[in-house]
Amino acid sequence: MPDSHKQFKRPPKKYEPRGLSIIFEDRDIIVVDKDAGLLTMGNERESIRTAHNNLMDYVTKGNHKSPHRVFIVHRLDRETSGVLVFAKSPEAKSYLQSNWSDFNKTYYAVVHGHMPDDEGIISSYLVEQGVHKMYTATNPEQKKQGKLSKTLYKVLQKNEIHSLVELNILTGRKHQIRVHLADKGCAVVGDKKYGNDGKGEKGVKRLALHAAKLAIKHPYSKKDIVVEAEMPGYFKALVSEAK
Repeated sequence: MPDSHKQFKRPPKKYEPRGLSIIFEDRDIIVVDKDAGLLTMGNERESIRTAHNNLMDYVTKGNHKSPHRVFIVHRLDRETSGVLVFAKSPEAKSYLQSNWSDFNKTYYAVVHGHMPDDEGIISSYLVEQGVHKMYTATNPEQKKQGKLSKTLYKVLQKNEIHSLVELNILTGRKHQIRVHLADKGCAVVGDKKYGNDGKGEKGVKRLALHAAKLAIKHPYSKKDIVVEAEMPGYFKALVSEAK
């Protein structure tokens, strides 16, 4: 970690932006643990209640004339929780985005059923269908339109109906983890888009997908940084309870 990380102290909870817990902050970046249900950035339906807007209020202390800014580096789906990095300058943003494919990203997911193997790599060509949904190409023509996508996975725990899976995305495609797991017949619990949880699944609180760990190089010091967001207790309950 950069030296400044050793001195970093999280601000009191009452001063943190709504829906976010600050994991690390220095002059160049802010790393947060985003709650499920909060957009990373605005869309056509919501522009105010977003992680980006809440962080802007935090760094400017509510003063819109403040010179301080935060810049979006990457996104998490609204219903995905976990590690989210913002830059404090265009230069830091550019560096992180330019090197994003080299950084290691680890996720946890609780899925329905059991994976065909306890570990492996899921590989397919993903194609965007409209604006908000992806699917796996199944023929040569579709593959020409798609992007090769690879997800490394390892099953950590399972019970009769659920499995806890650790995932590392080797490519960063939209909805990659959710599509790949659904393709294996093990959709993420709570996934209304690629699973069956929009059709009456009882007791489902949220999408069980969490960005747990991110390993990057600091945009200024170039030192290695590993930031982590603890797995939600809900995930552990899903795989530990007797069904």
